[in-house]
Amino acid sequence: MKPVAIQLYSLREAAAKDFPGVLKAVADIGYVGVEFAGLHGYDPKEIAKLVDDLGLRVSSSHTGLPTKESVKDIVNVELALGNKWVVTGFGPDAFGTMDAVCVAADKFNMAAELIKPHGMDFAIHNHWWEFDKVDGRYVFDILMENAPEIYSELDVYWTQVGGANPAKIVSKYSSRMPLLHIKDGPGVKGQPHTAVGSGVMDIPSIIGAADENTLQWVIVELDECATDMLEAVKKSYEYLTSKGLAKGNK
Repeated sequence: MKPVAIQLYSLREAAAKDFPGVLKAVADIGYVGVEFAGLHGYDPKEIAKLVDDLGLRVSSSHTGLPTKESVKDIVNVELALGNKWVVTGFGPDAFGTMDAVCVAADKFNMAAELIKPHGMDFAIHNHWWEFDKVDGRYVFDILMENAPEIYSELDVYWTQVGGANPAKIVSKYSSRMPLLHIKDGPGVKGQPHTAVGSGVMDIPSIIGAADENTLQWVIVELDECATDMLEAVKKSYEYLTSKGLAKGNK
């Protein structure tokens, strides 16, 4: 079993009011790691100390795209946090044509090359539009083929919403998937997500398709939820750990 982390974007509303309190809450639930999506104005060294004091680890961070202009600032923050995995993605307008997809792949590949000397690796995070087709192929497949230096943090829910089979995609790219975004819900765009284990997703098959030697983190992310978000985050943890799908601290 791999350790379970929480993408803190899930708790962004509470974090905007009390970020340290949110970190303590997820540690109290039993999460092993946290994935950042901004620091809500806090100094990264301060947050790194708090994470360590709470017995948490940093799984990864969602950041802007590392470029020649931005890489120094991104690296400085992530080194202060003690983070190895830098993750980002593009909106749907970036992938309208084959030429556009190839340009995006070049940008992703360059990002990976820029951060590698600093001991970091780069992964892309998808939504449903990476499973639109261009010239008869998934955008995702074209990106992975044309950017050999990148990894994937597959968002398994958006993969299914996009029309692909997430377990098959995980299996196909298992050697390049160290991080999985696990979420659940009705599988319909525009409808709120649910706690992991209470929607339509076949979570055991998806996690089971991963490469044991490559996968490092199982990361819960709920973009929105019709119920209390912290309660859904707790139920997601309980489902994954009780079913033997991920390892927690409780």
